Amino acid sequence: MNKPTHQDFLKAGVHLGHMTSKWNPKMRQFIYTQHKGTHIIDVHQAAMRLQKAAEIAQSLASDGKKILFVATKKQAKNLVREKAQKLGMPYVTERWLGGTLTNFVTIRKLLKKMVSGEKMMRSVTYQNMAKKEQLMIARDHKKLKKLLEGVADTTRLPAAIFVVDVAREAIAVREAKKLQIPVIGIVDTNADPSPIDYPIPGNDDAFRSITLLVEAISNAIEKGLAQRKTHKSNAESDNPTASDRA
Repeated sequence: MNKPTHQDFLKAGVHLGHMTSKWNPKMRQFIYTQHKGTHIIDVHQAAMRLQKAAEIAQSLASDGKKILFVATKKQAKNLVREKAQKLGMPYVTERWLGGTLTNFVTIRKLLKKMVSGEKMMRSVTYQNMAKKEQLMIARDHKKLKKLLEGVADTTRLPAAIFVVDVAREAIAVREAKKLQIPVIGIVDTNADPSPIDYPIPGNDDAFRSITLLVEAISNAIEKGLAQRKTHKSNAESDNPTASDRA
């Protein structure tokens, strides 16, 4: 989609925050007013912050950097998984495993265990096991795959993380901050925006709102990837191989 307009924000409900009784005072700068006990987010601020976050995401993708998508809430996980897979970006859409960033060595061990389980289930040894043993191995593998499939190909820490609902994914945000990994995040009126490097004030509960914001960041990353591909093609054209020169 093209750059969303203020009208797009309003139609998607991006401006609809939480009840005034559940607000975080640190979100004051992003709140326009309140209506019938609900805080209304300033769509002008939301648009500006989204643009800034999109520019950062595009720049990182253009440089060949990875952005980890994080969204475990029901109304966001399928969309985020789909977008991340399409872009070739890592993602976490089930449960955030403590240490996913700060104890990456342990996560790599779990990934190796997952791969070993796959090999075991294809082996003759597995076929000759008792049904109960097969079931236990299959269950363990299924559980690991569900949790780790989004980071299965990850060999290094991401350059940034993109979080839907920074309050819900507080552990992920803390781990990123500890490692000085920039955080792009959708921040509703009940959340603290101060730990977020590139906060996007907006409704993080409504599917239409989440979709608009996630698609905007995804489109920016897609543009960055296209730029990288173009740069690489131009570089190869400027530096032909020996066989091309012959």
